[in-house]
Amino acid sequence: MNLEGRSLAEITVKAVVLGVVLSVVLAGANAYLGLFAGMTVSASIPAAVVSMGV
Repeated sequence: MNLEGRSLAEITVKAVVLGVVLSVVLAGANAYLGLFAGMTVSASIPAAVVSMGV
């Protein structure tokens, strides 16, 4: 809780939009790499790093 006794929203429009954008970008990159090189990467770690940077 914050100082005024209200709780902060955990799900916001910004969080949802960021999640959708990261999902699309990383899914596309993963599909391209999978088709091009025959191997894929776990998208959870890059998504966490990028989301903390934003």
